[in-house]
Amino acid sequence: MPAAAQEPWLVSVQDAATTLSPDRRTVIAFDLEGRPTSWFTGGDTFKRSLASDVYGRRSVDGDRRRWRVDQTAADALFDDAIRVAGAAREASRRGEPLVERAQAEKLAARLETILAWTPAALAAERGRFLGAYAPISILPPDQYGAVVLQATFGCSWNRCTYCSFYQGRPFQVRPTEAFDAHVDAVSALLGRAAAGRRSVFLADGNALVLSNERLRPIVERAGAVFPGRPLAGFVDVFSGERKPEAAWRELRSWGLERVAIGVETGHDPLLAYLDKPGSADEAASFVALLKGAGLRVSVILMVGVGGHRYAEGHVRDTSALLGRLPLGDGDVVYLSPFVRHDDSTYAERAAADGLVDLSEAERSEQDAALRRAARSAVPGARVARYHIDEFVY
Repeated sequence: MPAAAQEPWLVSVQDAATTLSPDRRTVIAFDLEGRPTSWFTGGDTFKRSLASDVYGRRSVDGDRRRWRVDQTAADALFDDAIRVAGAAREASRRGEPLVERAQAEKLAARLETILAWTPAALAAERGRFLGAYAPISILPPDQYGAVVLQATFGCSWNRCTYCSFYQGRPFQVRPTEAFDAHVDAVSALLGRAAAGRRSVFLADGNALVLSNERLRPIVERAGAVFPGRPLAGFVDVFSGERKPEAAWRELRSWGLERVAIGVETGHDPLLAYLDKPGSADEAASFVALLKGAGLRVSVILMVGVGGHRYAEGHVRDTSALLGRLPLGDGDVVYLSPFVRHDDSTYAERAAADGLVDLSEAERSEQDAALRRAARSAVPGARVARYHIDEFVY
């Protein structure tokens, strides 16, 4: 029998990334510094963080399984990425037309950049990351590809019972000189790969609570080092509504484009159970204030929080709240499956109170109900899922 024909290469040389696919079972993407960023292989998807941690994901019977890849397996993925880049270089030298002639020189240069890396050098990026960043706990999904700048540490409230992101990290504002040095370290870490990051996210939990006077030098420094990128950040209802609309308009004029708000629920008794400040009325007023200032809004709602005890009120009142929010094109409603952390105050309180979590089927029903409510109430906004355990930076 004749040998099977080899599949042609699929290669993409983009402004901010290079993608190599020697066959339809393997696709590997690299940033402009030559570091691998993602793999699709054997039906699994892997993502590499800037700290060179690798996370895997696969679908099993419709269920998404996620795991952190151990160092041995990560090194094997790094080896494979370098091997594929080497094979692409050899194919190009043999005269195989991997890309259009006009891009051949650019591809050759990028392959040399990729091949300068070794698994050991990639793993050593962890040290550079830790030199630039404190732990980055979470981002909204639309900001996973942002340049994260840590203007503050922790969360100014940090008492929500379900949240363990900022435990042991008191809220602090980074001094001006330290922030400037941080921005320079982030710029050096990203290098040319910064071109692929289209926005700047001001971290941590709610950096936007700072006064505009304190935010102005932060925004100016971010814009000087990472120009032309819109700004985004978290803020909570309780803190955010303290700024008047004029202050939010001023931030908009400085480049702030999007504000992400963890509303969680429109059911006030559940908010109280979660020790979440604010109310449904205050959330509606605050979103209206932000929209009046010309900002885009990402509203985050939790699915399954409060278990059976609060399920009916959560769906009813959250659906009603969605109908009151002046959201439209460019806004997002995130539905985030609730994750009970065993070391959280919520878990301790729920155990003491006999609060029973929803089953997977019941959680899916609640997700569907909230999704229907969001699409009906805000047809111009995007409704998306927000899996907090899929965050990779």
